[in-house]
Amino acid sequence: MSLSTTSLPAEVLRPGDDGYDAAARSFFAKGEPALVVRPRGPDEVAAALAHAARHALAVSVRSGGHSPLGHGTNTGGMVIDLAHLNDVQVLDAERRLVRVAGGATWGRVAAALDPHGWSLTAGDTNNVGVGGLTLGGGVGWMVRRHGLAIDNLVGARVVTADGRLLTTSQDEHPDLFWALRGGGGNFGVVIDFDFLAQPVSTVHFGTVAYRLDDPAALVTRWRDVMRVAPDELSSTLALTPRTSGVPPSATVLLCHAGAPGCTVTEADAAIEPLLELGTVTAATISERRYGEILEDAAPPPQLRLVARNTLVPNLDDAVIAAITRLHATSVPTAVAVRSLGGAFGRVPADATAFAHRDAEAMIVALLMLDETATDREIERALVPWRAVAARGTGTYINFQGSATAADLAAAYPPATYARLTAVKRAYDPGNRFALNHNIEPARPAGPKAAA
Repeated sequence: MSLSTTSLPAEVLRPGDDGYDAAARSFFAKGEPALVVRPRGPDEVAAALAHAARHALAVSVRSGGHSPLGHGTNTGGMVIDLAHLNDVQVLDAERRLVRVAGGATWGRVAAALDPHGWSLTAGDTNNVGVGGLTLGGGVGWMVRRHGLAIDNLVGARVVTADGRLLTTSQDEHPDLFWALRGGGGNFGVVIDFDFLAQPVSTVHFGTVAYRLDDPAALVTRWRDVMRVAPDELSSTLALTPRTSGVPPSATVLLCHAGAPGCTVTEADAAIEPLLELGTVTAATISERRYGEILEDAAPPPQLRLVARNTLVPNLDDAVIAAITRLHATSVPTAVAVRSLGGAFGRVPADATAFAHRDAEAMIVALLMLDETATDREIERALVPWRAVAARGTGTYINFQGSATAADLAAAYPPATYARLTAVKRAYDPGNRFALNHNIEPARPAGPKAAA
């Protein structure tokens, strides 16, 4: 079908155009959209949405394009690529108030804030987009010190399905602002976010590798250290996939983000217990500019990758046993256990749409199957994962590799989900923004019974 695009003021790519093939891809998926539109402002976003509605085109909104499910592209629809909306502005230096456009990447944000001696806690990589990561919550290297990205968000400007540009905050459209903080891309196209940056210029960051003689014992010792660690210290324990002929190993990735004036001695004292978990085979820890710790996400290998995660309120012995059984399966599996708590856990559960504030840790599994693996083979490979997930109370949508009704139920407790459906009905009643972990609009209330 040929679609006229003369009504679109934005840059438009169609099949066959130079650059289309790259624009049609996201990090984990190759799509074949009818149009890729690259707006430069809210008016052009609104025009794109109106065009999609007129032609009944499904809409994907792409910030960095790192959704495990490939939500940043589609086949036969429209991709609204926010790549040109990438500015980072300081609005108020005294408050450290910064405005970050929805298509910026975290590496760009870190570079812009570094001259001020500031940073924002979010993400682990340079090229992940601010928009998608923030809307899902935003777990980063300073999660225990400064919470999620959404915990530092004070406002956002959103183009809704009907083309309106709305400013949201605790005072303006507060219900929409609440939903944007963890509800994913269900409610509109976020043009920009207003954050309060943290006064962090350098962090102590690095890795410690261990010989993996007893996985359960290592995870237990790491858990015990993190339970008494100061908020300034965040860490992730990663069990690398087992490979024939290679001794099993584990790595702790750590970040100590001290308050201004924190001494090297204080940082070393916080980190030292992580160097005593087991037999260390390598360690590299140094004080670095915050922007230097964000790495580029490597392209996925030619495998069928299956990602799952769960949030556990108690990293107890039963959970640890399930993790070690999962890691020991014949399917190569990477397991990462990320410490939470601290500032992350001090936010009330109903303050944002990310409700699982009681989680002690997030467990992420990445199963690596042959690219020809069938759905049945994937289901069989996931059997050990279910024992881990059964002990969790929620999921983090940004790391979730499936989007079933059960996944939504795990991501949002009933009261949170009901509130999200009501916001969806108010701002996107036609479910224009459906290509995500989709929350459908609440159904209208039926007529009152006759007296």
